[in-house]
This record gives sequence, C-alpha cells and structure tokens, in this order.
Amino acid sequence: MMQPTEPVAEIRPALEPTFAPDDSGAELVIVANRLPIQRSTTPGAEDWRPSPGGLVSALTSVLQNRQGLWIGWSGAATDIAPPTSFEGIRLKSVDISAEEYDDFYLGFSNATLWPLYHDAIRTPTFHRTWWHTYQEINMRYAKAAAASVAEGGTVWIHDYQLQLVPNYLRQLRPDVRIGFFLHIPFPPTELFMQLPWRKEILTGLLGADLIGFQVPQAAANFSRIARRLLGATGTDASLIFDGRVIKVGAFPISVDCDFIAASAADPAVRARAREIRQSLGNPELILLGVDRLDYTKGIQQRIKAVSELFADGTLDPAKHVLVQVAVPSRETDAHYERERHDLEQVISEMNGDYGVLGNPVIHYLHQSMGFEELMALYLEADIMLVTPFRDGMNLVAKEYVMCRADGTGKLVLSEFAGAATELRGAFIVNPHDLDGIKEGIRMALNATPKEAKSRMLRMRRKIYRRDVYDWTEEFLNALQP
Repeated sequence: MMQPTEPVAEIRPALEPTFAPDDSGAELVIVANRLPIQRSTTPGAEDWRPSPGGLVSALTSVLQNRQGLWIGWSGAATDIAPPTSFEGIRLKSVDISAEEYDDFYLGFSNATLWPLYHDAIRTPTFHRTWWHTYQEINMRYAKAAAASVAEGGTVWIHDYQLQLVPNYLRQLRPDVRIGFFLHIPFPPTELFMQLPWRKEILTGLLGADLIGFQVPQAAANFSRIARRLLGATGTDASLIFDGRVIKVGAFPISVDCDFIAASAADPAVRARAREIRQSLGNPELILLGVDRLDYTKGIQQRIKAVSELFADGTLDPAKHVLVQVAVPSRETDAHYERERHDLEQVISEMNGDYGVLGNPVIHYLHQSMGFEELMALYLEADIMLVTPFRDGMNLVAKEYVMCRADGTGKLVLSEFAGAATELRGAFIVNPHDLDGIKEGIRMALNATPKEAKSRMLRMRRKIYRRDVYDWTEEFLNALQP
C-alpha cells in the first residue's frame, strides 16, 4: 500500500478571519458534493432538471419550507453556470476544475476514501497531491457556506467528499450549528489507521455539533477512534473535544414511502411491468439486481451464484431469468472500466453456457434508468438480489419492499448492507460466501406464499414507521441545542 515516502510539512488552506453572513443569509444551508440538479440530455427539454432520488426530494422539501440554500458542484467543469434558484430553493455553485476533479473526486474521494471505508475491498491509494487538493476543495465549500448562512443558522454537510468542511466552517463561523451525515460506512480502527491523514479527517468531522451515521456500529467506530487518536473523552453517543460537546449517533436513511407506493400503483407503471415480463418470454420467475456499477456491490459474485444454480438444476433456463441493471458510474476511471469488462465477460459466459437462441438466462442493462421503469421492474421481480460486499444503507432494498403493496416478492439481502439492520424479513446472506448466496436464493425459492407475505409485510411496516422525511426531521431536531 502506498505511503508517503518522506516527512512533509502539512499544507493547509489559509483560513481567513471569521466570516460575517451577507444580507440574504439562509437559516438552513445544505452542503453536498453535488447540487440537486443536473443538465438535461433530452433534446428540447429544459437545460436543468432535478437529480433523481428520495434524498434530493426530502432535502429540497425542507429547504423550500425554510427558505434555505443548497451549496454544491454543478457536475461539470464547464463555463455553463447552473441556475441560482430552482423549484423554490436557492442554489450556490462551487467551481471545480477538471484537474481538481481528478485529484479531489476520482483521486482522494474515490481511490483513497471510498475503498478504505468499504472494508478495503480494493487497496486504497494514498497520494499527497490528492490530499492537498481535497483540503483546498473542502475549504472552498466551507467558505461558500460561511458566506451564505445567517447568523445563528444551521448548516448540514453531507458525505465523505466533505469531511474537513465542519472544522473549517467552525473556525470561520463559530456562531452556527453544524451537522454532518456520512452516507457510506465508517471503517473500524484497524482499517482507518491506514490513512496517513487520519487525525486531520477526525478533527474535520469533530467540527460538527452532530455527526450522523447509517448504523450504530459506524457511529461507535468513529467515537472509539476519536477517543484513541485525538484524546476525545465521553461516550460513543457524546464526545467532548476542544471544549465542546459533539453528539454522535445513527440515523438510518429511508425512502419516500408514499411516492413509491403511488408510483407502484400507477396504471401506466403496472402496464409497463406486464410488458416487461412479456418481453422476457413470460418466465415463471424473475430475479432482479439493480446496482451502480461498483466493485463494492458484489455483482460478479451474485451472478456466479446464480450461474451455479442453473448448473445444478435449481434454476431452469426455460422458466427462470435474471435481469441485472448496472448503472454507469465514474466511467472516466480505468478501474471501473475494468470492472465493467470483467462483469460483462462473466455475463457472456453464463449466457453461453445456459442460454438458448433468443432466450438468454441473464438480461444485462448497463444504463441509467428512469424511476417509473425501475418501479415496473420491481413490480415484476419475484426475487430481488441485493448483495453488496459493504454498503452504508442501500435504498434499492427499501424501494423494492415499498413497491410490494400486496405482500408478494422476496428479498435476498447482504448482511453487510446497512439495510440489513432493519429489514430482518429478508433472506440474509454473507456476500463473500458463494454457497451462502446460493442457499439464500434457494430459501427464497422454497418459501411458501404465506411465509413470503409475512416477511414482506414485516419489512414494509418497519419502513413505513420512518420515511425519508422523518429521517430529515429527526436529524435536524437532534442538531438543535
């Protein structure tokens, strides 16, 4: 694993004197790597449209009600400026050049932090130049927030790309309440200790008043490391550092239950679902995987397990089919291009071994998918396969459950997805265990309709108790003094 080769003086972005808010300072500011909008690729459509996902919808709703502001990057290093407002909320863009994108996003965020925080499934890479750019970009976001939040206002910072922002912002605007939420896992001590800049990351996060994680274990990992490395005192839920009390806790994110249920009940979506089954040859059983194309998602392992079930006769190529959606991700990264190549080779081999002319056993889609099309797929999937090696939460599992209003459908779920702590009605598997995945699928296949319905209704009740809007309000309420 790459380490710095020589002692280097720490390079930190220069802090300016404490910022004063401008006249239009917002009471609530969301700070995220990306703005909640993206450029439209449809000819003749509006230039900008909302980014998909329940999180954007929930946070947008909160900002609309509180006349808030969202700070983020537009998603492209171009001269085309995003709008300064969209659907009732103000937007503030942070500029990132193409070179900075390579070092900050593809480099430190996704070649250093992403693998390290996901159990080092792939070896993290440590480059000082990436780290220096990460510092500079984080300071850029912090300054944007410092200049935009009203006196005594609230700033909610999101995810692993911006872990230094809380402390930078604290130094610039000590009057504001600062929350941070990590959407991905936080690693145990033995992994986090590999990071050369581990103390700086911890100090950055401890600038917040509240630090939220997806599951209790991640929150405990953080608190224990902060006590060990920085001398923080207190408990897993309440740390004392630099004369301040910092709350730490688990706030598992959820989905927009009512919106998903309404979409699943839409006659057009249900008609599309029937078309999908027909286009697949009206199989008796459809297995479905929907993932971003990423090595943490365990897609190849899952497909190998299904392939062996075809080989031993558990699955019948004439009656059963697997649909795998792999949403494009970080396509400019050579590692992800290799991941796609390897995945497509496994899929080709499986179809070559078990498919017949005109009827492949696995249908593979490497493309982004509209929400309605995704809902239609969920409705026709008899068994949903969600088997990441490690995931902060995995909302696909919750979306699938919320589509199944009639209690049908079965979920095979990795024990290392955050969702597994809540969705105990799933067939839980170890994604590293090929035989274990196969056994989980067999159990789902053999479950009686009564058992399957009991499991599904149990999971639906759990999700309905706390949707994404409840999650937002719970975090913001906990952030108040």
